[in-house]
Amino acid sequence: MGKLMFISLFVAALSALFGERIINLRSRTLASRELAQNHLPDCALLRNLEYGSEDITILPNGLALISTGLKYPGVPSFSDGPGKMFSLDLQDSRMKPVELRMTRNFDLDSFNPHGISVYTDENDNAIYLFVVNHPQHESQVELFRFIEDEHSLLHLKTIKHELLHSVNDIVAVGVESFYATNDHFFTNAVLKQVEPLLGQPWCNVVYYSPEDVKEVSVGYYFANGINISPDKSHLYVVDILDHKVHVLERKESNALVPVKAVAVGSLCDNVEIDADTGDLWLGCHPNGWKAVLNDPAVPPGSEVIRIQNIHSELPVVTQVYADNGSVIIGSSVAARYKGKLLIGTVYHKAMCCDLE
Repeated sequence: MGKLMFISLFVAALSALFGERIINLRSRTLASRELAQNHLPDCALLRNLEYGSEDITILPNGLALISTGLKYPGVPSFSDGPGKMFSLDLQDSRMKPVELRMTRNFDLDSFNPHGISVYTDENDNAIYLFVVNHPQHESQVELFRFIEDEHSLLHLKTIKHELLHSVNDIVAVGVESFYATNDHFFTNAVLKQVEPLLGQPWCNVVYYSPEDVKEVSVGYYFANGINISPDKSHLYVVDILDHKVHVLERKESNALVPVKAVAVGSLCDNVEIDADTGDLWLGCHPNGWKAVLNDPAVPPGSEVIRIQNIHSELPVVTQVYADNGSVIIGSSVAARYKGKLLIGTVYHKAMCCDLE
């Protein structure tokens, strides 16, 4: 009788703990949030991007680089082929994304691109593209040189390290150096799936260079997008499950010192920086629970948030665009160039809107 009672109490306690964890996860994913439509007046879906546009970065000349075809555990994917890189000339009225050619010294068949970042060498103006890659669901960073005249990417090297075990996004700070976010603490595939239920701030940011690799920031529930201020003095890290953007001061040693965290009220993914104003543009998931369930009858929505004056005492957080999934599903990035706004998604389409 005692043994049966113990088992019953254990099962009841386990059920209660599981129920509490589900409630906590629903809260963190904003499962009860309803989204009101907030469309911009002139938007158009882009051609050729049918399998997502997970990350976008825009060069000063208006050429946008786009990663597409991400296959990520727990996230839908409708492409049987490998991922690709595209470019889009925002100064061309045709607004047609074009696939970038890649050199033969790179394994195209296993290419699974995630976050991207660009670095321009001031010495010779060479453009380097860093791409987070997950071949066979591993975690590594590919370094390319972007040959704009040939519309191609020259693969230079693959970067792997035990600290780069679950990389989500990346921001380049040198020809071979960068900061990267790890979106999970565990490396085991099963434990990674369980991790969100545990609800612990175990994720981190890692600095990498050929001479120095180290953890530089910790305490994130799900470290996601990362980017750098125009003057290179601060980094911005998005914690998607804490609904905040963290501001960190960058030191000469490449260490990071926390400054503040700004609440955004949504599950924001990647962050792009307006080089002219310093504004932050974020592609966000307004209801993460819907994103996980992926019910076609109730599709995940999309949201774009802008943060102005983030270093002031009163940053301005504004919802620029919102859609309930009837137009665009699962926005992961938003990037502005002059009067245009690009909105990318994890696995759906991409859209360009006029802001002016």
